[in-house]
Amino acid sequence: MTATMTDTPPPAAPKAATAARRQGRSLGQILMIVAGALLLVAAVRMITGSNQLDSAGQVSAALGLAVPIGLAGLAGLWSERSGVVNIGLEGMMILGTFGAGWVGWQSSPWLGLLMGIGFGVLGGLVHAVATVTFGVDHIVSGVAINLLALGATQYLAKLFFADGKAADAGGNPKQSPPVDSLPSVTVPGLSDALSSLEKHHWFLVSDLAGILGGLVTNLSVITILAAVLFAGSWWVLWRTPFGLRLRSCGENPTAAESLGVNVYTYKYAAVAISGGLAGLGGAFLALVTSHTYLEGQTGGRGYIGLAAMIFGNWRPGGLAMGAGLFGYSDALQLRNGGVTVHALLLLLVVLLAVLAGWKLYRKAVWQGVVSAVMAGLVLVWYLLTDEVPSDFVGATPYVVTLLVLSLSAQRLRMPKADGMRYRKGQGK
Repeated sequence: MTATMTDTPPPAAPKAATAARRQGRSLGQILMIVAGALLLVAAVRMITGSNQLDSAGQVSAALGLAVPIGLAGLAGLWSERSGVVNIGLEGMMILGTFGAGWVGWQSSPWLGLLMGIGFGVLGGLVHAVATVTFGVDHIVSGVAINLLALGATQYLAKLFFADGKAADAGGNPKQSPPVDSLPSVTVPGLSDALSSLEKHHWFLVSDLAGILGGLVTNLSVITILAAVLFAGSWWVLWRTPFGLRLRSCGENPTAAESLGVNVYTYKYAAVAISGGLAGLGGAFLALVTSHTYLEGQTGGRGYIGLAAMIFGNWRPGGLAMGAGLFGYSDALQLRNGGVTVHALLLLLVVLLAVLAGWKLYRKAVWQGVVSAVMAGLVLVWYLLTDEVPSDFVGATPYVVTLLVLSLSAQRLRMPKADGMRYRKGQGK
């Protein structure tokens, strides 16, 4: 992303057919990585005796914390794949929390959910009008939406929640009255069987049971909807003509227009969907996490979602991994404190050592040496202490995320026309 606005470049000359194209990992490679990660976590759990590393409760809490971040990141992915930078995700999430809380307590959580999405779509359309129609700098427009959403919801909360029936029901200028819960889903029989296996603390078997147990126990309907949206977004954007045209608007809108694509329509659709997804993430916070609208409850998750999108290289799968990483580390420090986070240090030592070996094998000597030194320092820390200080525990998710972002070997590639000004008629 860039904070400066430039005109869309002319169509680039087609590359030779023999040009190398970077391909994603195969299914077999992905399964091997997952199996290796599971074995590593199981070994660390057995060595440290920290059974909460992959318990069902830990996985369930991580999932709950990852969903709003993942939805915000998915919102950013839709927008940026069409060429519109959406730094206003935080504001659209704020609008979603207010819409869900405002309508949810007066009617039903289902209508609150729809209103949260609708408020997010409204924020997305405002961003689209500013950036697509009037050519406003995308960063400026996004920051303005964040400020406007915060101010508008604060004013409306004082207007609607401070007195009358809302105040009698428990509302005040900073929060709405409580909202009824949305239903949750537990797979009967399977959940109890997995819980029983987990309690035996067997190597690998109990670890797998704990992870699967967290995925089939007490799942919110919004969590299930989020999983469907991730899969659906991948299919629509990479397997349909609509998705191909939308992505072409983010790569080279001038060339897309010359082939008959209505670039404005696709950009508007993408940014509206982006706003709706961000609003859904906000509604999750209001209806599932706290059962009420609270001022400031988004807590910067819109920005974290944007970072997860970049970490995922503008793809749903990588984005889901980034959101899951932050959710897991956040849940670890919230539920278990310094003792379990201390066990995480050993896991970090192994990962850094593997990374160092891989970098040295690839002749990236400087990066390999840095990773090896960091692995040694973390190992010394682990051996000389029994618990991570409470001051550091709260920073665990941010430190883990920064380490992964700084040491990851992926090559990021944003859409070529992301953030660039486009004017209708350039392709004619």
